[in-house]
Amino acid sequence: MSGSLVCVGLGMKLGAHISPICRSHIEQADVVFCAAADSLFEMWVNEMNPDVRSLQPYYAEGKSRYQTYKEMVKAILAEVKSGKKVVAAFYGHPGVFARVAHDAIEQAHAQQLPAYMEPGISAESCLYADLGIDPGKYGCQHFETSQFMFYQRNVDTAGYLILWQVAVAGDRKLTRYATGQQYREVLINLLLQHYPADHLITLYEAAVLPIDTVRKEVIKLKDLLTAELTQATTLVLPPAVELVKNQQVMDLLTSLDAAQ
Repeated sequence: MSGSLVCVGLGMKLGAHISPICRSHIEQADVVFCAAADSLFEMWVNEMNPDVRSLQPYYAEGKSRYQTYKEMVKAILAEVKSGKKVVAAFYGHPGVFARVAHDAIEQAHAQQLPAYMEPGISAESCLYADLGIDPGKYGCQHFETSQFMFYQRNVDTAGYLILWQVAVAGDRKLTRYATGQQYREVLINLLLQHYPADHLITLYEAAVLPIDTVRKEVIKLKDLLTAELTQATTLVLPPAVELVKNQQVMDLLTSLDAAQ
């Protein structure tokens, strides 16, 4: 018998965000691989299944995260190919900033092995709730910070710009967990091409434990250089200009409405 793989989300807040179906998959699995930076999450998952294996030891100082991810995927698929019912549990949503889940499912499918994903509450979901943002009001652009820096992107300053993993802005080697002020200055100068220096931005961090306080620190863009950033910090830039109507399209729609 061939094994199977389900990648599930643990949610952002310990014990509060996991869905019933994700919990059920963990409880019924033969093997559970757990990817959660906080040891409390791993201890919690250990209470649901007797065979929980942490993926954290694959990380090492100075080691490329690409290599780490490959090793994680290899370990997960080895158990699937041995015929076991495998669950890979990821902090937050298993498909959001979780390359291992996507790669593992893709490789399982290539080997004709059943694999799929169950969603979890992500940092993005918490951000909308904690900051009171409706993405349908002005629209949102989401980018991983370094990718935003590496490529030419069209920034819509009439909507929200949300930059993830800002603490490692400009990291091309994928071996660091933070970059210095010189790298951050490159990001700021890039943003200053679109926003004024005194534009108010928010440094956001979701609550992980029930006793945690959400970080939603408002500062000026120019002060980002010296702001305290962690691996969990997300940068939120609100709209800087008003929405401009596309009058040509509006006129066309008006004529269509009249014809109805």
